[in-house]
Amino acid sequence: MHAGLHGCTRVDPPSSQPSRSMAPPLQQFHPRRLLLRLRLPTSGRLFLRLHLRPLSCSSSPAAQTPPPQPMPLHGPSLRRGRRTAPDHPEEDPLLSFARTFDLAALRVPAAACAPLERRLRGHLLNWPRVRNIARLPNDDGHALLLSPSTPALPASPLTAVARRDKLARQFNARGFVQFPNLAKMSRPPPRTQRDKKEEGRGGEKETKREKNTVYVVKVPGEEDGDEWKGLVGEEGFGRGPWRGEPTRLLLLDESYANRRVDDLPQAVKVVLDDETKQGGYELVQCQLTLFYNYWPMNEVLEALLPEGIIIPAGFETVGHIAHLNLRDEHLPYKEIIAQVVLDKNKPKIRTVVNKTDAIQNDYRTMQLEILAGHDSLVTTVIESGLRFKVDLATVYWNSRLATERQRLVNNIFRSSDVVCDVFSGVGPIAISAAKKVKYVYANDLNPTAVEYLERNIILNKLERKIEVFNMDARRFVSAIYSSQHVHPVTQVVMNLPKDAAEFLDIFRGILRNRQAGQPCVMPKIHVYGFSKAEDPEYDFNERINLALCDSVGNMEMHRVRLVAPGKWMLCASFTLPESVAMAKPNYIMC
Repeated sequence: MHAGLHGCTRVDPPSSQPSRSMAPPLQQFHPRRLLLRLRLPTSGRLFLRLHLRPLSCSSSPAAQTPPPQPMPLHGPSLRRGRRTAPDHPEEDPLLSFARTFDLAALRVPAAACAPLERRLRGHLLNWPRVRNIARLPNDDGHALLLSPSTPALPASPLTAVARRDKLARQFNARGFVQFPNLAKMSRPPPRTQRDKKEEGRGGEKETKREKNTVYVVKVPGEEDGDEWKGLVGEEGFGRGPWRGEPTRLLLLDESYANRRVDDLPQAVKVVLDDETKQGGYELVQCQLTLFYNYWPMNEVLEALLPEGIIIPAGFETVGHIAHLNLRDEHLPYKEIIAQVVLDKNKPKIRTVVNKTDAIQNDYRTMQLEILAGHDSLVTTVIESGLRFKVDLATVYWNSRLATERQRLVNNIFRSSDVVCDVFSGVGPIAISAAKKVKYVYANDLNPTAVEYLERNIILNKLERKIEVFNMDARRFVSAIYSSQHVHPVTQVVMNLPKDAAEFLDIFRGILRNRQAGQPCVMPKIHVYGFSKAEDPEYDFNERINLALCDSVGNMEMHRVRLVAPGKWMLCASFTLPESVAMAKPNYIMC
């Protein structure tokens, strides 16, 4: 018999050779010794057994499938915790997302919470969006009075806040002291007054509060008015009795659930031993219930969508509109996805849309389908301190190009520049540049985009620095350079990645017929384009040279972003060669 890889044994067939003693299991070998033995000259039989023995271990009791291990603790998750069965799931289906977790907590006087929280760092729950200090309902400490047999403790000097609280407990507005519950001040705060008004409307306030609940902490088995039963029992510790004051729960790390005081780490015991000189503490087992509002968007979608479907990771935000680009596999569940996106991004997001088709028109407008929220696609976008009015149904806007726009304005444009924005849209580049440069000429073919451009110019108070045109790109460039009263253009932006390179032929011979005395300034052109080539920079450079019918030197290439797998958006920046500006035009003006 020889030992297998997993401690299993295999019986060799009988042979005429004398019996040998059992070899030690390979698991007990030191790795280096095992390596040395395998390097010795051996027959192929040993290696054959090494590969086949694990297959014969299924009959051994020790080789049976181990019992499933509990899921490791790694924070809150919809895959963990106990489901909280709703009483009426058809009335509120969101309650199916409630999960309950068992935790341990220290019940301490409210005044001792802050020092204890600082000293117990690393031993508290520390879950996202869950506070380490929890307050139980109706735990105000008003009904807790020291019994006559309780020895009085030396009184400590009261702070200003404690003194005011003591007076509120002893006196009401008229100065009487025979009332059992005197915590309310003579004049309730405005929030309490609003709550009373809502209560008179049929409990709308309570319903709203339940819908907005993120989590709830409670101690099972305790009824209202009986929170203090057994407070200093076998799990309580500390000097002196519990006094009639509010308490709080310090939620301990999840690994401390279902433990007793003696099972706590020594570091926690040392802290509590120091703090027990000030009062008593109780270790309680509590339940933390996380509701639908707690869970992030990706976890909710993972629970709702069928297994194997890729979870939509993100979306583009345009003002109050969330713009999705759903795949074909997501379309049967598009309403569910949109509703979750709306729920998890309120109140910033109020409308969710999906692009149904690629941009195929000259105005660059997108075909959008409203999936959830308001029907209006008119919104206001704030970018770099500027406000832009946008209607996604009739104009083009891309928030993902904000970084590229700021690169041009902050790093390339100078205060003395005159910028010519050939495809301006609603003015994200033109208006941003006008805050810095001397003057801007902005043009777009879409009349609706030009209308919003003019509104945005007035909205940002830049009427004196921008001149607006509604023309074809070739006519616009030709008109700018043929004008008698024009600022010499120093920067030209052509942000139309699909077709911008094809419009570069307008610059061939653009200064050939300039008027006498007109300055001859070679502009720096920033043209955008797409490329799917293996070397996108080389491919885009060749397309620019072909459009200009010349070879452009010192061209700077910048990769803007990856718009699709293998498809780059590029920005080529170059100074217009004088040979091109003075050459004979080779285009036909339409």
